[in-house]
Amino acid sequence: MALTVVRFLFPARTTAVRAGSVVQKAGIHSSPGRSLEYGWWAYILGERTTPRFKQYSKIITIDGNLASGKGALAQKLADKLGMLYMPEADTFYVDRMTGEKEPLPRDFNGMCSLEKFYADPKAADGNSYRLQLWMYTMRLLQYSDAIEHLLATGQGVILERSPFSDMVFLDAMFNQGYIRKECVNHYNEIKTISICEFLPPHLVLYIDQPAEEVQKKLKQSGKPHLQNVSLQYLKSIEDSYKKTFLPSIRETSELLVYDTTQTQDVERVVEDIEYLKFDKGPWLEQDDISYHYMRKLVQDKQRIGSLTHIPVFLPEITIGAHDYDQKYYAYRAVSWHMLGLEPVLIQLQLNHSRTMWTGVIKVILYVTKTA
Repeated sequence: MALTVVRFLFPARTTAVRAGSVVQKAGIHSSPGRSLEYGWWAYILGERTTPRFKQYSKIITIDGNLASGKGALAQKLADKLGMLYMPEADTFYVDRMTGEKEPLPRDFNGMCSLEKFYADPKAADGNSYRLQLWMYTMRLLQYSDAIEHLLATGQGVILERSPFSDMVFLDAMFNQGYIRKECVNHYNEIKTISICEFLPPHLVLYIDQPAEEVQKKLKQSGKPHLQNVSLQYLKSIEDSYKKTFLPSIRETSELLVYDTTQTQDVERVVEDIEYLKFDKGPWLEQDDISYHYMRKLVQDKQRIGSLTHIPVFLPEITIGAHDYDQKYYAYRAVSWHMLGLEPVLIQLQLNHSRTMWTGVIKVILYVTKTA
């Protein structure tokens, strides 16, 4: 049987429990800046998106190899331009967005480990591809959060990487023999049916740093799992950026490329952004009607998550029925114990086959219902 587990949590930072009822508060997953979910009535009563937009009502992504200074540049630019900075999503992105005091076990977060990937990238249990697919899902959810924030508030957002550039890691994994061709085909099929629902960033800033310098920085970081990252893997990431991603993204988005020295001069980067015309790409074709539908899409996290699920057998993302039952009931027990009350809904989408339950356990956050 093919499965998708849809996880529902009461976000600690966006709700409060009072007298046995759940009171919804504004939060990044609940239509920022308002206490009610956006819908048809808001549009009919005159709410429009375009009046909120100003000069820097944009989606900007900072891309580059590992340890290239993306986060530092993104934070400085956000401060200078009055934009929201969203740090790079990791495997526990949903736990962080929902205000968990501690991340839930990996069994409930993609059944993958970044540390294990760097220690044993060719692990026979399929960890490398599960990690890649899970990270694409997390980037997709974060990108939907960024667009939701932009459309609901008019404030621009700066991100580290995006689902559009996520494929550089897939290419590198495959080139280094970490994953099979079947995994690449599966990823490409999922990306084809999901990325088309989103508009690309208005602007991509790429930080160009040689792979040798990246490896040196990783070793200097002091983090044990980063000490033995393969130089060839880092070069494959760099090659994929330069040969595949950058030529493709420049057709729809503005593109600025800097080396690590140039990124230290934030004022110059800001000046370069001010000179951009932003006169290409699908954002120019949007109006209040298309923004209305876009906004309804990005606030529907279940729909976003379902874009990354197709009923297909692939050993790397397959667990048996017995293991599935254990993980499902363990998760249900954890969530009920933490909340002290039943979740609004736990939905299982089961597609029958003869022998297996296959799929990635996916974590999708829903806006909780007001009791």
